[in-house]
Amino acid sequence: MFYVATLISHPDRPAVNATLAEKIARYLPHGRPVDWLAPGIAVDVAFLIDDTDAEASTAYKENLLHELSTDIHEIMAGEPVDVVIQPHDGRRKKLLLADMDSTMIAQECIDELADYAGFKTRVAAITERAMRGEIAFEPALRERVALLRGLPATVIDEVIAERIKLMRGGPTLVATMRANGAYTCVVSGGFTAFTKSIAAAIGFDEQRANTLLTDATGKLTGQVAEPIVGREAKFDTLIALRERLRLGHEETLAVGDGANDIPMVKAAGLGVAFHGKPAIRDAAPTACIDHGDLTALLYAQGYRREEFVERLPRGNNV
Repeated sequence: MFYVATLISHPDRPAVNATLAEKIARYLPHGRPVDWLAPGIAVDVAFLIDDTDAEASTAYKENLLHELSTDIHEIMAGEPVDVVIQPHDGRRKKLLLADMDSTMIAQECIDELADYAGFKTRVAAITERAMRGEIAFEPALRERVALLRGLPATVIDEVIAERIKLMRGGPTLVATMRANGAYTCVVSGGFTAFTKSIAAAIGFDEQRANTLLTDATGKLTGQVAEPIVGREAKFDTLIALRERLRLGHEETLAVGDGANDIPMVKAAGLGVAFHGKPAIRDAAPTACIDHGDLTALLYAQGYRREEFVERLPRGNNV
């Protein structure tokens, strides 16, 4: 079966050269000639693994690909280059499911809200532990939201306008996939008050998140509507959309950065850890993007730079 290792660097800091690409091609089993997706930025190296043997189980192949990924990183010796290894066929996905905070945007929305309430340091510490998987997401969210009690809901618009920055490459990722027939959805453990405008600004088809409750005076009650959109809800969203769109497992792509993204990332045809915490990196060892921007997910699907569909986000930052 043919597989492909895609070497990707940040578009502002090209680090994939011909010498490196050829070295990786010589290392990989039955490595094929390299195929440049963007000079200096991204290249495909196809290779062959004989998996016709009955003993070549899914677990065996996963372990082998993990070992190859580890070896490639050792060969690259610290170069700022990401590696995505996957089957060669069926790379272009028909469903994109994406986390929002620290994935499609550069911030954690609840941390920025907490700054207005005077609790940012405390809330950010809880957020970090939850994203690392050290504490359960749902009770951690309730604890953080409780600290927002009494904050005017209008602060949310200020946070969006003044503090939220889109992660580079997000609008291009979504526009290119949609132009090629994919369905796109943001599914967040954050809040609909943010995802509605952020998803629209980036160009997503759909968004799902938690709802912050307000009182009659327009202030936050310190509560979030139940049930909470957490790790299991993200997984369930992937399965529900896959079934609704009548897609196969291999036609799906999920990306996130934290522990609550692990179930959906592991359940996708291509699950990507984007600048991820250790727990999700362990869950997606052959698809970690640590250096590139979100266009890395297009190169991972075999798109060439000239195929990208550029889209400017609505508004200044969002």
